[in-house]
Amino acid sequence: MIKELVRDEALLSTPCAPATAEDAGTAQDLLDTLASLEDAGCLAANQIGVTRALFAFEGDDGTPQVMLNPKLVFGLGPGRVQEGCMTRDEVVTVTRHIKIKVDFDVIEDGTLKHRRGEFAGFTAQMIQHMIDHCKGKLV
Repeated sequence: MIKELVRDEALLSTPCAPATAEDAGTAQDLLDTLASLEDAGCLAANQIGVTRALFAFEGDDGTPQVMLNPKLVFGLGPGRVQEGCMTRDEVVTVTRHIKIKVDFDVIEDGTLKHRRGEFAGFTAQMIQHMIDHCKGKLV
């Protein structure tokens, strides 16, 4: 279901609780909402009012994906970049790594499955932005 974006800073700055397999409905809402937005590449659960650690993003091939409970485990090549956000008005300068490794979960057959992935470039930047959202960090 397509959800309305939340702009409430109190909610967006609340650290998210761990996601579970029961958050499959929220994962689908994220995918539906992301698909409905123009010029959006990623969307965190707290941006649709759910304080759980999961987000949707478009991979390098344009395929939408969902990550639950993401943790940055390695970052290479930190640099300063300018970023905008769907739920914030201003553009900010932040430090992002050009290449990252992330531990995360996916929902398969109704259960959480652990994964580790390597990402680079703009996809790595989006994932780091989403990890910040899961931590309640406003950019």
